[in-house]
Amino acid sequence: QYVIVTLYKQVAAHIGSEHHEVIFNSEEGIQAIEEVIFSLETYDITTIRASIGMYLVSKYIRKKTDSVVIFSGEGSDELTQGYIYFHKAPSPEEAAEESERLLKELYLFDVLRADRTTAAHGLELRVPFLDHRFTSYYLSLPAELRIPKNGVEKYLLRQSFEDSNLLPKEILWRPKEAFSDGIASVKKSWFTILQDYIDQQVDDHLLEKAAEKYPFNPPKTKESYYYRQIFEKHYSGQSNWLPHYWMPRWVKATDPSARTLKHYKSATQE
Repeated sequence: QYVIVTLYKQVAAHIGSEHHEVIFNSEEGIQAIEEVIFSLETYDITTIRASIGMYLVSKYIRKKTDSVVIFSGEGSDELTQGYIYFHKAPSPEEAAEESERLLKELYLFDVLRADRTTAAHGLELRVPFLDHRFTSYYLSLPAELRIPKNGVEKYLLRQSFEDSNLLPKEILWRPKEAFSDGIASVKKSWFTILQDYIDQQVDDHLLEKAAEKYPFNPPKTKESYYYRQIFEKHYSGQSNWLPHYWMPRWVKATDPSARTLKHYKSATQE
């Protein structure tokens, strides 16, 4: 059972909204990889992982509903410091600088994902967290107010809803769950499903020579090599569209998934 489905169902019951569950198996997700990369025009690892789920959800919305204009929460992690690695920020000032950097690069990563995966199915996306009035106000607040607190990301944003009863308290205060991770169970993450499949598709010797074939942003894993091959198939010679891979800062991470970080593991085990 996919974790994200249970949480959304709980929120829908709390607010009294109509709820749809979109469940896909690993084979359907894997089959969508090339379509997703073609739509995204990127080879960024975490962007592709997350985009597959959003692409399939958008496909469902287009085929099964009359909705065309939809809302999504892109921008809140960048603006309100929702990524788990913000717990490791050396200071509130550096956290604020990182937040602004992420906002400036949204067009390369999360907003690219949201825009392209929905537009591929003729949907129009609205992102209320990126309303210029809200972002301007939030960024004007003192840096020390915007950092994670009490082991919780987006603390200030969550606190502002504490007395509203708009969300169940266990949802309002639950630890961060990345979209690309949250669509699968904790026992078998989506990125590990992808890696298990791709491991059989890319030979070791190809990865050994990856830096020679792709000197700009050279792939360092079979997964990144696989995505790069598909990207080059459709957009040969355009690797500079992606200046760098998305990766967490201030931690010794070798994979962009939040589930590889210590704070995530401790939070889910409590």
